[in-house]
Amino acid sequence: LLVVTLIASLGGSLSASEKEQPNVLWIVTDDHRYDTVRAFNKIITGQEHSELGYVESPQTDRLVRQGTTFINTYCHSPGCAPSRAAMHLGRYPFRSGVYEFEYHNSSAPHWKPTFPEQMADLGYQTFHVGKLGVRLKQIQGNGKWTQPHPIYQQSVNFKKLGKDGLTAWGKDWFHTLNGVKLHEPFKSLEYFVTPEGKFEYCSLEVEKKFPELAGTTASTIEKYDLLRHYKEDQEMSLEKGMIISGVSPRPAGQTRDGFYTKVLKDYLNHKEGEFKAGSQSFSAVDPSKPLLCHLGFDFPHTPVLPLADYRARFQKHTYQIPEFDQAELATMPKQMKKQVGLKYTDHLSAEDKHTMIQDYFAFCAYGDTLIGEAADSFIDYSERHKQEWMIVYVHGDHGWKLNDHGAVSKFTPWQIDTLNPIVVVSSDKKNFPAGKVVKKFTEFVDIAPTIPAAGGAKISDEKFAYLDGQDLAEIASGKLPPRDYIIGESHAVTGPRAFIRTKDYVFSMQTRPDRRRGKNMTWAKEADYKELDPGLYHMPSDPKERKNLAFDESHQRVAQQMKEKLINIVLGDNRVEVNWGGNQPLGTEVFRSNFAPGSHDGRLKLAQ
Repeated sequence: LLVVTLIASLGGSLSASEKEQPNVLWIVTDDHRYDTVRAFNKIITGQEHSELGYVESPQTDRLVRQGTTFINTYCHSPGCAPSRAAMHLGRYPFRSGVYEFEYHNSSAPHWKPTFPEQMADLGYQTFHVGKLGVRLKQIQGNGKWTQPHPIYQQSVNFKKLGKDGLTAWGKDWFHTLNGVKLHEPFKSLEYFVTPEGKFEYCSLEVEKKFPELAGTTASTIEKYDLLRHYKEDQEMSLEKGMIISGVSPRPAGQTRDGFYTKVLKDYLNHKEGEFKAGSQSFSAVDPSKPLLCHLGFDFPHTPVLPLADYRARFQKHTYQIPEFDQAELATMPKQMKKQVGLKYTDHLSAEDKHTMIQDYFAFCAYGDTLIGEAADSFIDYSERHKQEWMIVYVHGDHGWKLNDHGAVSKFTPWQIDTLNPIVVVSSDKKNFPAGKVVKKFTEFVDIAPTIPAAGGAKISDEKFAYLDGQDLAEIASGKLPPRDYIIGESHAVTGPRAFIRTKDYVFSMQTRPDRRRGKNMTWAKEADYKELDPGLYHMPSDPKERKNLAFDESHQRVAQQMKEKLINIVLGDNRVEVNWGGNQPLGTEVFRSNFAPGSHDGRLKLAQ
């Protein structure tokens, strides 16, 4: 549910006499499957519950009833950082140069401001709490980089909340532990925090350095009933592997996401001066200015730790474990098979897989209550001050597998990884009518023009021509022709791979032999078809996308058309790559490829 309020004209001015600027609450969740919401399931399948089993989502369902749902919204990169960068920048990865988890800077010559910065230019006060995920830095005059880049005027540092013991779970590199200052940080320090504020460490490295903590890792695993992902030829590690099942050490409101919601509510209710978020201090909200709040939830990202009472309730429900046939691997593209191999789960016991699914849906259900709390507090604030308002809810920065294709996690172009509906709820029912469902293709880049447009920006101005998306209000009204396809590209885990999806087909391929920026940019144009490691799935006959038809003779014409369109767009229509420099984002050299300008026109009529 993406409640979109993009101010439609990043950086323009607005006359208050023309239109009141609405307050905007932009919510993004993490690793969120579309089938965890009853309203989405009802729209897509006609059934309220997932094919896997019981779903509980009353608050998100309410937003769907109150607003406009863009049910066919897709992310561009099924990985946290590149996906969130695309949302903030309003640009495809191949136009921004941000393809995975690399740090990047705003000094590159092709760079444009994020839309929250543009909102500030429109007179908005901007506030962020929770996960941001955008690895944007600044280069100082002395040739060094600094962080963070001020995307928002005020931003609550979630790592500091963790060190304050306000996140229930965390993973960090402490310089002090039990009052002892460490000369070297730990390679990995995972901890849980009890309701009394006690840190419980889950690290064998900690046990070695602090003998008095011997055995705490094993006891923590047992106490919170943790199930970590492990490979087929290994046993579960005490400290390594993401937590795919377990129970939260804290009650409602005291988890990581619970504190994010509390901080947002405190901000909206604090009338003057400063308010505290743990050890951090922030200025109170100014009711005389329009407001943009970004709430970045971590749920249901690992560690999957539902509250004890939610977990107990969901353990009463039986779920269907997604079936996996080893025969699927025979035709699966090598890059996608790589991700499946790294996070393979079909070797887990049926009991463990079932518990993993129960806990995931329970975690989502708790998160749903927080979405409702945040929305209610925001609407209440706006109505108390007699101000217009808009909520943009994005259901996940990407999806999540639960033994689908035999694995967990994301990073692949299958629908379960990339379909993330958006819901926009607004006091303006003209642009975003209650209960409306839009089935046209929409994309994450549409957020950046939508919210500023609502705030008064004229996104049709030339200075916003760099935006790749469209105003969701205009899509909903039918003013814009529907897209024939959506596109995306990701380099994380699988290696460089791009995809294009139409109503009936999804085609993906390897785009280059390696990750080196500025090298082999047009490799795929000349590469042999087999070298592209192609994947083609036909949704009407294979809705689970299990049979790769890329080499099927009867589908060669479709595959070649989609391959050519995809190559021309992501490699040939103003492609940008930058030598960012990894964790030291000092690179600013821009490499371009523009052999097929204008190819991304939204049109693709496939001849069978």
